[in-house]
Amino acid sequence: MLVSHNLTEAKYTEILFEKRPAKDLSGQKVEGLYNAWILINNPSQYNSYTTQAVKEIILAFREASNDRSVVAVVFTAVGDKAFCTGGNTKEYAEYYAGNPQEYKQYMRLFNDMVSAILMCDKPVICRANGMRIGGGQEIGMACDFTIAQDLARFGQAGPKHGSAPDGGSTDFLHLFVGVELAMFSCTVCDPWSAHEAMRYGLLTEIVSALKVNGQFVPNPTVVTDRWVEESTGKIVYGTPKNGEALQEAKALLKSGEVDLSLLDAAVERMCTKLMMTFPNCLSKTINSIRKKKLEHWDKNKESNRDWLALNMMTEAKAGFRAFNEGPKDNREVDFIKLRQMLAQGMEWNEEMHQAISPQFQTTNAK
Repeated sequence: MLVSHNLTEAKYTEILFEKRPAKDLSGQKVEGLYNAWILINNPSQYNSYTTQAVKEIILAFREASNDRSVVAVVFTAVGDKAFCTGGNTKEYAEYYAGNPQEYKQYMRLFNDMVSAILMCDKPVICRANGMRIGGGQEIGMACDFTIAQDLARFGQAGPKHGSAPDGGSTDFLHLFVGVELAMFSCTVCDPWSAHEAMRYGLLTEIVSALKVNGQFVPNPTVVTDRWVEESTGKIVYGTPKNGEALQEAKALLKSGEVDLSLLDAAVERMCTKLMMTFPNCLSKTINSIRKKKLEHWDKNKESNRDWLALNMMTEAKAGFRAFNEGPKDNREVDFIKLRQMLAQGMEWNEEMHQAISPQFQTTNAK
């Protein structure tokens, strides 16, 4: 009897773990071989991960890594709106804000989640079924490949909401897109379309997901160089539209429906390509390339964890509570007032929080 190397018997409540049959070059199921699908299952909150979900993702990657019948791991999420938008802001605001000792322990789990992806013995494909923002961008970049539907957006949120993208983006992003673009994305937090992300080198492939009148069309909110390829659904790069063209594009977007069948087909093709290799040679090659990420990740993760925990007493406390409690059309603090108060030497206290936070302004207005 084969020995189990799993740490524990996992029970999944906030993610899904599925073994789907691997397929050969003709698309037929292969007996005894599978691809492990790990799905974040929180679509109502744009697949943000809770503390419990982080624990389950760690166990799921360990289980997939140890499973002798698994060829590749597909890391994705339920629905078509988001792959992952990072940590659950409700949990952050209501439990971790103001509690650095608790957040430090949470960040131990987060770090272990990223490491579990980077240390998986199987190749990992991020199936970007929608937005990949903040911590979602970070766990996505820890994967070996990304195949995305072209309505997805990619980016950071940290400095806009009281944190720094030190859960992987400051370690990984420049390896994909270079220092200049990484600096831009990590600081001002403007999101990239899937077409921009593809052009910058962040993605392996993008495919169409929008169906209008029964036909797949590229994301109408970007200018594409050419139409969708009939055979594969693969699309070339594009730039965002604006003005009247953007309004027309949004109307077209609203008239269609999202269909992820081309995304699933592209992911299956990639899994099959990976299956058609020597497994140990594949694993060694992947680990050799992963070293570039690990060199930065292992050097910085513990000091970043310490800083992120302490930051929960100041900017993160304000930022996460503003996002969680502020009105839908205003979930950011008053950055100008904050900077003015700090320039006057004011300390971080409840008076400052109330002065800069949108939820308090709404209350005061009433």
